[in-house]
Amino acid sequence: MKLMNLAALGLGTLAAAGTAVHLAPTAPPATDYIIDQEKVVPIEVVTKSWTCPDCNDNEKYVLQKLQEKTKISDPKALAAIMGNIKQESNFHPNICEGGARIPYSDCRLGGYGLIQWTSVGRYRNLGKFAERYNMDPSSLEGQTSYMINEAQFQDMLPEFEGRGRTISQYMVPCFYWLGWGIKGNREVFAYQYLNKLVYA
Repeated sequence: MKLMNLAALGLGTLAAAGTAVHLAPTAPPATDYIIDQEKVVPIEVVTKSWTCPDCNDNEKYVLQKLQEKTKISDPKALAAIMGNIKQESNFHPNICEGGARIPYSDCRLGGYGLIQWTSVGRYRNLGKFAERYNMDPSSLEGQTSYMINEAQFQDMLPEFEGRGRTISQYMVPCFYWLGWGIKGNREVFAYQYLNKLVYA
């Protein structure tokens, strides 16, 4: 600030003496906000996710829960998971290995359910999980919840969440999650799902 300006403010002597001058800032004038509640336009928050309009109800349910209960946002990761489930069970929760459509307690041999839980431990844990949370182990809801919470899926979850890989690359964590013996058409199914997913 020039001396003449300070002098005009009566501070010329201090400035000439080399004394620092700090002017206290004045508070801004108070603003009176008046809102007419009758004229307020509500702002709708739109949340988008990956959907599959051409999928059946079971496929849509699993796709929805995968996004609600995890941070998976890459459509290729979702498609890879969906393709693997289709290969395992065609999204029939009450299917026993070989094709029989029976309740959980009646499947005595081979895999059962959405991802064909086969080992004794994983099969029994499905029943224990359902009992603990008052769910039907033969139901889509019970199995989807168990599938997402199961340790094997949780171990691979970081690989599915936001890594930006190709479907072929996502097949690796899918293998470690499921431990399949025959790859079959799961990767072909994954590409089919990828072509059907819509972000809406």
